[in-house]
Amino acid sequence: MTDFQTLQSLPLEHQIGQLLFIGLPGTELDAEARALLEEVKPGGVIIFGRNVAAPEQLRGLLDGVRASLRVEPLLGIDQEGGLVDRLRKICTPMPAARVIRQHGDLAGARAHGRITGEVLRLLGFNMNFAPVMSIMTDDRDLLSNGLYSRSYGRSPGEVLGYTMVYLRGLQGTGILGCTKHFPGIGAGEVDTHEEMAVIHLTHDDLIAQDLAPYIELFQREDNMVRAVMVSHGGFPNIDIHRGTAGGRLVPASINPSIVRDLLRDELGFDGLVVTDDLEMGAIAKHCAIEEASLRAVLAGEDMLLVCARPDLIRRSYQTLLDAARRGELSRGRIQASLRRIAAFKALTKSPLPFDPKRFQELSAEVAELNRKLNYVYGGRI
Repeated sequence: MTDFQTLQSLPLEHQIGQLLFIGLPGTELDAEARALLEEVKPGGVIIFGRNVAAPEQLRGLLDGVRASLRVEPLLGIDQEGGLVDRLRKICTPMPAARVIRQHGDLAGARAHGRITGEVLRLLGFNMNFAPVMSIMTDDRDLLSNGLYSRSYGRSPGEVLGYTMVYLRGLQGTGILGCTKHFPGIGAGEVDTHEEMAVIHLTHDDLIAQDLAPYIELFQREDNMVRAVMVSHGGFPNIDIHRGTAGGRLVPASINPSIVRDLLRDELGFDGLVVTDDLEMGAIAKHCAIEEASLRAVLAGEDMLLVCARPDLIRRSYQTLLDAARRGELSRGRIQASLRRIAAFKALTKSPLPFDPKRFQELSAEVAELNRKLNYVYGGRI
């Protein structure tokens, strides 16, 4: 079990590694991947479709990652269903959130979460970067932001209800969820994979609509939400202290006004906070990986997603290490994140023994859920 004392006792080089959530190049833990793990010693590893060939292969890859790291890592994936389904090569494609909501099927949302969670634990994961909490009204459905099918609702109430049911199903299996993309990018006109989405909402607009489900979840006594992903959206019409915009537009993920002032101080969230992928266009077109990485941690992020290029992962790691050595990144700031990382890791569960028969049964359950929803991958029947 990982605790704060364990992380605090690590050498500085290893502590900095805990702040990174990295991707791997391919399907095997080859020499390149092993060298990357050895150098960075990341706190987490995220899996994409490029890493997936077969159930047994994926389980072997994740077991190898665990064995290669001194500290138990977070092992995550974006397994939403619909367009964002990293496991579609090896498991029946899972339904999109929008389809479940259109069917008015809360039981389907719970089943979706439960099946997803058990599949992930069989494969060796302990975390899922889902669900998406964007609110997609009829007007927002017309925007080209890539969120059309990924949302559970058209209103704060719908998003809250389906998110709670999905998380109960998912986390009931031992897989931890991560709500995204704070503070809400449903009103953005572009996809942040390509460039920064500019959201022209005021602070009061956000509180009344996009942030309303987060606020309700954060206030629950059961601490249902343990991790939040911050988006790369730009919010020119809000400044938490003055209520006005000012200066250069800064993506939320590296903006202390969003991470520290809004999420931490105003809304009181003290769980794990992670960036969206810092290799995405919204960041890459705004600043270099070195600047983005340091600004993200100084803004209050606990872990940084750097998902594809080994050279960028190494540059991000080295930037944070250098900043810590010269005192720009203080020990107190590092330890605050290590404490939250340790608390989150303490909640993770060990993987289930891999059972090919059970994996196939779960794949069949997905097919049956799709049948009930009249859903086929890529659209509805």
